[in-house]
Amino acid sequence: MASTTRSGLLGEPIAWAKRNLFNTPANSVFSLAALWLLWKTIPPLVSWALIKATWTGDPAACRAAGGACWAFVTEKYRLILFGIYPFEEQWRPLLAVLLFIAMMLVTANPRFWKRWLSWMWLGGLAVVGVLMWGGVLGLAQVPNERWGGLPLTLILSTAGIVLSFPLAVLLALGRRSKLPAVRAGCVAYIELWRGVPLVSVLFMASIMFPLFLPEGFTIDKLLRAQLGIILFTSAYIAETIRGGLQAIPRGQYEAADALGLSYWRKMRLVILPQALRLVIPPLVGQFITTFKDTSLVIIIGLYDLLSSTKVALSDPQWRSFYAEGYIVAALIYFVFTFFMSRYSQYLERRLNTGVRRG
Repeated sequence: MASTTRSGLLGEPIAWAKRNLFNTPANSVFSLAALWLLWKTIPPLVSWALIKATWTGDPAACRAAGGACWAFVTEKYRLILFGIYPFEEQWRPLLAVLLFIAMMLVTANPRFWKRWLSWMWLGGLAVVGVLMWGGVLGLAQVPNERWGGLPLTLILSTAGIVLSFPLAVLLALGRRSKLPAVRAGCVAYIELWRGVPLVSVLFMASIMFPLFLPEGFTIDKLLRAQLGIILFTSAYIAETIRGGLQAIPRGQYEAADALGLSYWRKMRLVILPQALRLVIPPLVGQFITTFKDTSLVIIIGLYDLLSSTKVALSDPQWRSFYAEGYIVAALIYFVFTFFMSRYSQYLERRLNTGVRRG
């Protein structure tokens, strides 16, 4: 009986491999090549990253071991995560990161999709601003030139996504408006911002825009970068939403008109919910792009997560262990983007946005 059970357990994966990997001569060749490549890469990678790795110590110990130098991460993790924020005050950006994560988890739960959610985000962003800036409630003031690392990445990306979304909805509706002036203005705005790269937007916001301000008047550099990201992102999200609006059958508009709904009630209650369900994948793709594009703020002197990693690697003793630093930064980016990707798939399943074709 035991041998029969073992043969059955072995037979299933063998049958699956024959059916999916070795069902044709071409697939057999590609499968063998892939297995050979995995054999050549996975064991050496495991040996470097885990077996021969150094978890604590100095650069000399890392060089002697010959494996990954995770001691660099344990030595510089505060600089990587929080940049040059004052060492004794780094509990504040840590709380800000935890607050961001808590708000994301609450927002991800459909049970909390209530009107108070927008107020929660406004209040949460205000608390994050108090924690990071200080100057009140006995907190030491920290200028945003010293902000950096993961908190800055989350601030720029989250505020950019949250605040650009309402503007994007208005732009998408305006581009489909029957009023020529409104439609032309929205088209000009969208095409202008989509026609330039984000690097140019940040450069203009940081270098060129202050030249047009009155003498003695200035706008904070972080605020200029944040506004640039919001305006840039809203143009791309607007086009995504417009695609969803165009996919709604004409009958839905006519049915809403037959009910006597005003334009804004029709859009809010009938059209927009359906349009947003249809464009969940591209919307999340744009959110992921915005999250990763925050690394471009280095050109205006702001140090996000990736830039803080570069600063940590400026130490001559640890400079040769750049791979470990970038791997940690990549893993942090991956955790957040993977969560957004998987959550979008969950939303698609929950809202039944997929169309099953026979």
